[in-house]
Amino acid sequence: MNDQIPTGDEHGALGDAEYAEFMELAALEGFDADEVESEIAAAGHGPLPVLAVVGRPNVGKSTLVNRIIGRREAVVEDKPGVTRDRVTYEAEWAGRRFKVVDTGGWEQDVLGIDASVAAQAEFAIEAADAVVFVVDSSVGATDTDEAVVKLLRRAGKPVVLCANKVDGPSAEADAAMLWSLGLGEPHPVSALHGRGTGDMLDAVLEALPDAPAQTFGNAIGGPRRIALVGRPNVGKSSLLNRLAGEERVVVNELAGTTRDPVDELIELGGKTWKFVDTAGIRRRVHLQEGADYYASLRTAAAVEKAEVAVILIDAAESISVQDQRIITMAVEAGRALVLAINKWDTLDEERRFYLERELETELGQIAWAPRVNVSARTGRHMEKLVPAIETALAGWETRVPTGRLNAFLGELVAAHPHPIRGGKQPRILFGTQAGTKPPRFVLFASGFLEAGYRRFVERRLREEFGFEGTPIHISVRVREKRSRKK
Repeated sequence: MNDQIPTGDEHGALGDAEYAEFMELAALEGFDADEVESEIAAAGHGPLPVLAVVGRPNVGKSTLVNRIIGRREAVVEDKPGVTRDRVTYEAEWAGRRFKVVDTGGWEQDVLGIDASVAAQAEFAIEAADAVVFVVDSSVGATDTDEAVVKLLRRAGKPVVLCANKVDGPSAEADAAMLWSLGLGEPHPVSALHGRGTGDMLDAVLEALPDAPAQTFGNAIGGPRRIALVGRPNVGKSSLLNRLAGEERVVVNELAGTTRDPVDELIELGGKTWKFVDTAGIRRRVHLQEGADYYASLRTAAAVEKAEVAVILIDAAESISVQDQRIITMAVEAGRALVLAINKWDTLDEERRFYLERELETELGQIAWAPRVNVSARTGRHMEKLVPAIETALAGWETRVPTGRLNAFLGELVAAHPHPIRGGKQPRILFGTQAGTKPPRFVLFASGFLEAGYRRFVERRLREEFGFEGTPIHISVRVREKRSRKK
């Protein structure tokens, strides 16, 4: 089945013959060829390049992120330290799509502002293909800014210097002063009013690669990348040590023992795997929200680098909002998923009963993820982890040929038509799987498909074709009314 998948083809995962046949079908159904092509190209993309937005607190990073993504999602407030659930967003400029990592402005007095900004910048830069460094031009370059410049130089990533808060021509002289940072031309911008952001984004597109270096999947014999993610103290480092069979990572009950994510090559089940350990979020009793924010940032960086996210849940504790956030982050990043319930050996019968109920109600949205009940402390069921990872990877890479998919869709629509709304009954006309890693489908329909019906289609796709352990992305293109019908 995979021999028809071209690499680096503008047709997504469709081979030339399959693409030609598909376009003929689209034309018969009255779809515009350019629209169909752009829909397949959008759904068939590989990993998107990642842009990190870094800088000290209160320079306008979140305002700039909102401006880049074209909607108000990143929370903006005058005080530093506003925690957000999400730190990664998808954006588009001049027809090119990329991801934006917002590092916010969390200031931890206990660590000192320099340390907290540096820590955030390190996490974000690690996952990024290019960086926008935001400086408040009305204040000028501070010592903290200089510290971030050193980090950027060391990382060697392309940098676009954004001189923010340039609200008019008179402030452009302030922006020019930032040449002194040695990062090249400062781009005068007002993130609040949108002034200069277009020119800055043009520079960003020049800095970003068309597609990021594929750090996974295609290298022959290269190790597959696994991110161990979960909230602090769930047992990530202990699990990594158990898998490695030795003390590779310092384990301590105080979260924050390790600061940098550790990549470990580990031999398991006759194969070498690369594990990205995300343990070690710095945490202080009075700064819980800050620790959560760092956790989100670190998890985002690790997940972007991985193919599979092994999500650890502490069996002894109730499933938390933070657990849900981490799962959402992995699903939205389109990674294969394995659920590892850790500390299973500590449970009594009553807790097991309630935990099963919690998993059913709280994590029902990822019922498709393989689950392993493990104990990092005793080594219980560790041998089941590799088969679960392999199952998830197989689902992540599965592709259904267009002919088989359309036969399935035809039967589905005939047996379960979309409910009639407003006297009309929208119908799925045809579809294709435009990409894998994760599976991405484009459905072409005669009218708007409700969210409930899309979920039904996804459920039936899973029943028919498997896709165990992987999120599925479904986009729907509705046929525009033909001009003669006006």
